[in-house]
Amino acid sequence: MNADELIRALAADTPPQASSLNRSIAQAMMIGVVCALALFFATIGPRPGLASAIHDPRVILKFLTTLSLVIAAGGLLLRTIRPGAGRGWWAIALLLPALLIALGAIVELNAFPREMWGARLVGRFAPFCLVCVPLLSAPILAALLFVLRQGAPIRPGLAGAVAGLLAGGAGAFIYAAHCPDDSPLFLMTWYSLSIALVTLVGSLIGRRILRW
Repeated sequence: MNADELIRALAADTPPQASSLNRSIAQAMMIGVVCALALFFATIGPRPGLASAIHDPRVILKFLTTLSLVIAAGGLLLRTIRPGAGRGWWAIALLLPALLIALGAIVELNAFPREMWGARLVGRFAPFCLVCVPLLSAPILAALLFVLRQGAPIRPGLAGAVAGLLAGGAGAFIYAAHCPDDSPLFLMTWYSLSIALVTLVGSLIGRRILRW
C-alpha cells in the first residue's frame, strides 16, 4: 500500500472524527464572528446612514464579494482538513469574488473620467482598512487555528492559509458595514491587500502550530 492509498483508507475509516471536526470548525467560526462583532461595535461601529447606503449597488457589491469569499473559503477549508480529499469545486468557487470585483471595477472605470480613477482607488481611509480588517479577522483566525490543531492537516501551511482567507473574508464583510469608501477600485485594492495579509499570517502560523 502506497502513501496515497493509506491516506484514502484512513479517511474512509474515520468519518465520525471528520464530522466532529467539521462541527468544531463551524462552532469556532461562530465564536470568532461573535468576538469580531463585539470588537466591531465596541470600537468603530456601523457607518452613519448604513440603512440607506445599503441600496447603493457599490455597497451591495462589497457585501456580496466578501460573503462569496467566506462561503468558498469555508467549503475549501473543510476539504483541506480531510486527508486524501480533493479540493472539488470550492477552489474554483474562489474565482467568484475575483470576478465580482473585476466586473465592478470595469463598471467604475467606465462611469468616471480617468482623472478620478486614482482618487477612487486610494479612497479616504485606506490605512484604516489595512488595520481594521486584520484586527476584526484576528479572533476568527485564532478560533479556527485552535480547532484545526485537532485535525493535524497534512499540509499545515495550506490549511492555515485557507483559514486566514476565511477569517479575512469574514473580517472584511464586517468592516464593510463601517467602510465609507464604496468604490470597487478601493475594494479591489485595499480589501484584497488586507485579506491577503490575514491569509499570509494564517499560513505562517499554520506551519508552526499545525504540524503533525
